[in-house]
Amino acid sequence: MLFLIEIWESVRGFLATGGSVLYFVALALFLMWILMVDRYWFLSREYPAIRNSIVSRWDAREDTTSWYAHRIRETWISENNEMLERNMITIKTLVAMCPLIGLLGTVTGMIGVFEVMAQQGTGNPRLMAAGISMATIPTMAGMVAALSGVFFSSRLDAKVKLAKAKLVDSLPHH
Repeated sequence: MLFLIEIWESVRGFLATGGSVLYFVALALFLMWILMVDRYWFLSREYPAIRNSIVSRWDAREDTTSWYAHRIRETWISENNEMLERNMITIKTLVAMCPLIGLLGTVTGMIGVFEVMAQQGTGNPRLMAAGISMATIPTMAGMVAALSGVFFSSRLDAKVKLAKAKLVDSLPHH
């Protein structure tokens, strides 16, 4: 329990050092990871049964060659693709937003540095260092958040594309 309290205190200290923009980076990161875990869960646990259901329904059809059968096939593939793509755009948007939110922290931190310089002059390096720290930490946090999201979202995107292709290959049309 003491270990968790120490971790929480270090996170609070980090957030205090980086300013209020870090809360937005943390929110974007949390939402991004919730959505990615949801997609991984869907692809690994729920989707195989859905895919097997679609394939078995197609295999059970007597007519797979008519125009009507092809429209049914296209509809099922389209509905499947919609299920697979759910939240992928949101994930990619959150990945792209993390560095931008971090840059917002840089701008606000630098504004703080300039305010200190205007009020105190350049003679107090400790006050300027606090502002520079507040300017650089959100940028770093935004970049780290984006990097974690880029790798996993690209892997997720590849899994989605593979699942789409496998379904299309599993529904032969004559």
